[in-house]
Amino acid sequence: MRQINHYIAGKSYIDESESTASVFAPNTGDVQAEVFLANQNTLQKAVDSALAAQTEWAATNPQRRARVMFKFKELLEANRDRLAQLLSSEHGKVLSDAQGDIQRGLEVIEFACGIPHAQKGEYTEGAGPGIDVYSMRQALGVVAGITPFNFPAMIPMWMFGVAIACGNSFILKPSERDPSVPVELAKLMTEAGLPDGVLNVVHGNKEAVDGILDHKDIKAVSFVGSSDIANYVYERGARAGKRVQAMGGAKNHGIIMPDADLDQVVADLVGAAYGSAGERCMALPVVVPVGEETAEKLKAKLIPAIKDIMVSHSEDPNAHYGPVVTGEHKARIEGYIDLAIEEGAELVYDGRHSQIPTDSKGFFIGPTLFDHVTKDMRSYQEEIFGPVLQIVRANDFNEAVNLASDHQYGNGVAMYTRNGHAAREFAQRVNVGMVGINVPIPVPVAYHTFGGWKRSSFGDTNQHGMEGVKFWTKVKTITQRWPDGSDTNDNAFVIPTMG
Repeated sequence: MRQINHYIAGKSYIDESESTASVFAPNTGDVQAEVFLANQNTLQKAVDSALAAQTEWAATNPQRRARVMFKFKELLEANRDRLAQLLSSEHGKVLSDAQGDIQRGLEVIEFACGIPHAQKGEYTEGAGPGIDVYSMRQALGVVAGITPFNFPAMIPMWMFGVAIACGNSFILKPSERDPSVPVELAKLMTEAGLPDGVLNVVHGNKEAVDGILDHKDIKAVSFVGSSDIANYVYERGARAGKRVQAMGGAKNHGIIMPDADLDQVVADLVGAAYGSAGERCMALPVVVPVGEETAEKLKAKLIPAIKDIMVSHSEDPNAHYGPVVTGEHKARIEGYIDLAIEEGAELVYDGRHSQIPTDSKGFFIGPTLFDHVTKDMRSYQEEIFGPVLQIVRANDFNEAVNLASDHQYGNGVAMYTRNGHAAREFAQRVNVGMVGINVPIPVPVAYHTFGGWKRSSFGDTNQHGMEGVKFWTKVKTITQRWPDGSDTNDNAFVIPTMG
């Protein structure tokens, strides 16, 4: 049985007294590995390692830190196929999707290569008589990231890429469901020249999470996961005096206007709703056709497209998507399908009975489509996180905008139209953090920033881009004067001004 260890101070680490968790092979349902779950001693060892390395790393000039990122990017590209294979075997996403997971993370590393510019402060000469004012962005110290199972390469790199480039040392707590790739990323960072202890990977469950949130030497925590846990992480971390950003769940809507190109909509929608088995926080699980005619036309085009979706082993080159991550998660998705039926939604296409041309023990579930879903249904209000698409019909533009705006989640939204005025009004009005216009999954590029609103995000700073640099640094502002000996101060007891 393969054993997955922690990675601390540049080397593999285990504590034989720790408990372990099973890592499944979603294609077959078999256990393929065991991962050690950190106790408090292991976490303390990681913190000690990070503390010992951080001061010297922060003192390393930014161009040298950037060179490590450049080398890591080179190594990541050279090892991309191997990492994608490993990622696919533990997560269940098809190889092309695993490649995309790695590529999206790599793009944040490319942004981090520009840290000498991104971390620059500001300067004002002559703010007052002989007085200059300037600022600098300094690293926070030891920081941490807690990442989910659905993007085991991308989201860790979103976090540690920018944090480490800014001069912090980092403790990564990845999902115990697919923990191998994060360890491999840390090894590649070491190979790229990162000093031992700057990046540590600690596996674990709630004990490790609470240990990170409570530890006095960890100054900031970034989290991505479900909204309930994101709220818990934000509140507990903030009470401990930490800077916290916690990204939660989503229920993204796709608004389809009557003038939309429905062939393009369907082509985009099947990928956005069912790609990666719907296990994406930026998936599009709700489609909102405006008007009955639009709804009927869309439904008629969707059904044959869904029937053509091939669900198979994640290494099958013809598969559109593979299994979900665990049997437990499969049962949860099927539970939501049962719930939607009980609530009165029309089951148009039932993925529970799809013919999956692979080992029946795997965690497969086919694409499912519901129509006549209403906003009072719990299956609509909650995140399913599986290959289930719900049609919620809207009578007009305002009703469609309000559906997305009033939902408890505000991560992403898309609108399909040929009308520029309608698109502009929609983008301005909708109460959602990331908006796509004729783009089904509006994930911003790495040099912009990622983050939702409402219960999709807790904290004031988003992921990556310049928002990431701001989150992982603190600003120090210096006001300086170099008197020449002739200056006098007749107003020593008056608050200084620059007038």
